[in-house]
Amino acid sequence: MFSHEFKIALVCKSIEMTDQRIALVFGATGLIGNLLVEELVDSVTYREVKVFVRQPTGVTEKHVTEIIADFEHIEAISGQIKGDDLFICLGTTIRKAGSVANMEKIDRDLPLKVAAMAKDNGIRRVAVVSSIGASISSRNYYLRIKGEMEKGILEMDFENKAIVRPSMLLGERKEKRTGEAMGKVVMKAFKPVLKGKLRKYRAIHGGDVARAMLLILRNDPVKEIYESDELQILADSYK
Repeated sequence: MFSHEFKIALVCKSIEMTDQRIALVFGATGLIGNLLVEELVDSVTYREVKVFVRQPTGVTEKHVTEIIADFEHIEAISGQIKGDDLFICLGTTIRKAGSVANMEKIDRDLPLKVAAMAKDNGIRRVAVVSSIGASISSRNYYLRIKGEMEKGILEMDFENKAIVRPSMLLGERKEKRTGEAMGKVVMKAFKPVLKGKLRKYRAIHGGDVARAMLLILRNDPVKEIYESDELQILADSYK
């Protein structure tokens, strides 16, 4: 299960904070990002949520500032990447990207560019969505790309940084992913046998990942990499 030190740290870091920070979210139209924005708007910790998107979304929340950006020329809006806490939920599929090279631009290069600009602008905290199994040495191109992204983020000199590695995501996406839908059925069926060290492979709802990310940066990370089962414990503590 989880280490004694990890559980104690969660308790010690559970004090509600009301310092009214500014949050920045990249990837707000995806499953986790969309749910994260909802959590941030409802949180007493944040007075403003800056959402960076490619196209207008029609958001009407009074605490949300929508910033339209050309992600292929992200440097053009570097001056607007200012605030306190940066949340990066960017990601795509090979079907949408069209090639591994394009996936590298979206899943690796773009998060690193955004994080670097945020760091230069004085942002102290960052949380980034990666994937279970991410590794720079993986033979799977997706996991390799995520691993390279992680490495770049961890090498940056943020005051606090957290990499979250969710397993199969549950929840309704705006886009349909046939393979993912089939995977959810399989993961639900195998949930009872995924115990002990295998617990991190259990499917997790996108809303639980979002809640965990908020809690991690709100109270400062107690570690740098959070596996899916640790995210579930954090989310459960926040409900």
